[in-house]
Amino acid sequence: MPNVQLPPKENNLFKRILKCYEQKQYKNGLKFCKMILSNPKFAEHGETLAMKGLTLNCLGKKEEAYEFVRKGLRNNVKSHVCWHVYGLLQRSDKRYDEAIKCYRNALKLDKDNLQILRDLSLLQIQMRDLEGYRETRYQLLQLRPTQRASWIGYAIAHHLLKDYEMALKLLEEFRQTQQVPPSKIDYEYSELILYQNQVMREADLFQESLEHIETYEKQICDKLLVEEIKGEMLLKLGRLKEASEVFKNLIARNAENWCYYEGLEKALQLSTLEERLQIYEDISKQHPRAISPRRLPLNLVPGEKFRELMDKFLRVNFSKGCPPLFTTLKSLYYNTEKVSIIQELVTNYETSLKTCDFFSPYENGEKEPPTTLLWVQYFLAQHFDKLGQHSLALDYINAAIASTPTLIELFYMKAKIYKHMGNLREAVKWMDEAQSLDTADRFINSKCAKYMLRANMIKEAEEMCSKFTREGTSAMENLNEMQCMWFQTECISAYQRLGRHGDALKKCHEVERHFSEITDDQFDFHTYCMRKMTLRAYVDLLRLEDILRRHGFYFKAARSAIEIYLKLYDNPLTSESKQERNSENLPAKELKKMLSKQRRAQKKAKVEERKHVEREHQPKNQRKKQDEEEETGGLKEELLPEKLERIENPLEEAIKFLIPLKNLVADNIDTHLLAFEIYFRKGKFLLMLQSVKRAFAINKNNPWLHECLIKFSKSVSNHSNLPDIVSKVLSQEMQKIFVNKDLESFNEDFLKHNATSLQHLLSGAKMMYFLDKSRQEKAIAIATRLDDAIKDKNVKTLIKVSEALLDGSFGSCHSQYEEYRMACHKLLPFTPAFLPALSEVGRHGAALNPTANCDVLANET
Repeated sequence: MPNVQLPPKENNLFKRILKCYEQKQYKNGLKFCKMILSNPKFAEHGETLAMKGLTLNCLGKKEEAYEFVRKGLRNNVKSHVCWHVYGLLQRSDKRYDEAIKCYRNALKLDKDNLQILRDLSLLQIQMRDLEGYRETRYQLLQLRPTQRASWIGYAIAHHLLKDYEMALKLLEEFRQTQQVPPSKIDYEYSELILYQNQVMREADLFQESLEHIETYEKQICDKLLVEEIKGEMLLKLGRLKEASEVFKNLIARNAENWCYYEGLEKALQLSTLEERLQIYEDISKQHPRAISPRRLPLNLVPGEKFRELMDKFLRVNFSKGCPPLFTTLKSLYYNTEKVSIIQELVTNYETSLKTCDFFSPYENGEKEPPTTLLWVQYFLAQHFDKLGQHSLALDYINAAIASTPTLIELFYMKAKIYKHMGNLREAVKWMDEAQSLDTADRFINSKCAKYMLRANMIKEAEEMCSKFTREGTSAMENLNEMQCMWFQTECISAYQRLGRHGDALKKCHEVERHFSEITDDQFDFHTYCMRKMTLRAYVDLLRLEDILRRHGFYFKAARSAIEIYLKLYDNPLTSESKQERNSENLPAKELKKMLSKQRRAQKKAKVEERKHVEREHQPKNQRKKQDEEEETGGLKEELLPEKLERIENPLEEAIKFLIPLKNLVADNIDTHLLAFEIYFRKGKFLLMLQSVKRAFAINKNNPWLHECLIKFSKSVSNHSNLPDIVSKVLSQEMQKIFVNKDLESFNEDFLKHNATSLQHLLSGAKMMYFLDKSRQEKAIAIATRLDDAIKDKNVKTLIKVSEALLDGSFGSCHSQYEEYRMACHKLLPFTPAFLPALSEVGRHGAALNPTANCDVLANET
């Protein structure tokens, strides 16, 4: 239908519709739409129909909105307004690619429309279509050359495309138009100069950067950054004497910044250890209260000189009472010689302080206060815990608690020791004790909740967090709203250990949604940052968003989700299988708990249904408010654990979590091994090869990779019907990895080269049994080695071996498991997983769940 021109009266109404939309007066906007559309002459007016749809979308009525907008577009396909509105609708549903197409169609009909060009540029930078963004910003610059956003946006486009020369030309051209007197300090002008300088540094224009920062120094607000840039540029240019003066001034300003000392050493080009130590000594005299000039030399010196400096450093900190002392020194623990010196010094302090209140029995003068001995014992507890001597660490921390039973740090440390011993229930008990000493401390509250989750006490952890969450909503919901991802990732692990796959997947998807929301939230900053001239922060934001899913929280959630989906693919759940899984071999008490939980779930569903009915009958204004709130947050599909754990294509869901890891965390070997496990089940041989090759390039001696390689090679040999070209590629690439060895020889070499690592021995033993079932006894003997040559006899690795003895990796071997459990119990008497169990079921549970039988351990200790 051709475009119908509205007469003046209706045209004024249409303008009021636009105004109502801008002012969020959606109800009034609909009234004006009705006034136009009720006239038979304009009942099919495309632009009015489109605006009615857009207004309805803002009220949460999406289906009706799309219906009206599409109808309006059909009635007037040559209207840029209709295409623009359709683009806005697509943008609200985050279908950015479709929205860009709509905007481009609108621009064909009105190529100089500023609003459409601005909206298009926002979507292009959101989608990182940098070439398209540059073109759109150029059009905006031509249309509005007097607006600063036009210049800045075009310059940023060139900067992001690494066309530094053009970016600098544009920024300089724009800077010259800014009328700021040299004597006046203007924040926005300061930010512009600093952004200009950042582009220069990224373009490696060091001389120009230095001259630029010196020229405009007086007009820059961030004086500290000016000095840091000067120091960095002078170093790059080789002007070392001037650089050393800058770094000395910076140290005078902040004597605790390690980067300044690093810069000073480079500038002074100190060749001998004595010269380096002299510099630190001089600075220490100038700043007697600073810790860094006394701490940094400890990284440099060996032997007796280290003993001398460490003795001075420790005495000062113990006398003063410095709780984070061990954390300050922890980075030295890679060096066994330094560790033994620290141990000798501090144990001597303790002996002497107990007898004569001095650090050494040969001293005279003022005695040390009683708190000095307390901090010495606290340090020794941390020291021996770090070395894995947990019993000794407990002795020291118990002695400290006996002398001062009100110090939170002591109970916190005792909980940490029990955690490292594998006794998570006891760790929770002592962390709860620490929390009870200061219930207003959010840090200790969070730590206590974290320990509870590690011990699979999910309900208790939620109650602990509820002390700091909003009243009226459950803590779990509120923590999700606050995007509290440490809590959610710990919940995922706890649910995973308990076999509650649906609940774990729900949390995984919640974490994924948080990252999607963070990505979407950058949308508002594209205009805000240019308006406020926070250009450096804006570029940093864009670069952060590009690698957002590299964050540890996403990796943990994605890894757990992939592992669960793999498990669900191997053992799919049905209603019957779940019922059997939950009820079979369960004690009467546990069965009663499970049935009670099912009844609670049914009751909760009824409550939700009743709430829905009540909402339908509530006043319209309240319902409208809720609709608007829902629309603001976006309509999200409800995550139901039951539905999530019965997904039809678990491998496809796993790949959705894998793709960001492959793109952003390709340097982590686990990414490629998880990819292998997915493609192995899908039978994708070339993708399996790609995964193992990438993993092999990162660490060819990884135990999990070794298992994957042998499974892969075995699978290739079992498939004789592969296409010739695929077989040729596989054989060529596998020869490079296996070096023409058969699988048994390859496995034997792996065991031989890793004879002191229990993790590697376990993987090698598993593969020995996998390749030849008759070698069960030898494989089990290798995996259960506990002699002195083994280096990694820690709780985590030993539990992993005990799990392998029970999960079928070595076939049926319950007698060997019992022998191994007893040997581990002698080695780690406080670890609940190795305690004597009363029954076969109890024994199985103790091995698979490190927190099992903790009550027994609590009674024993």
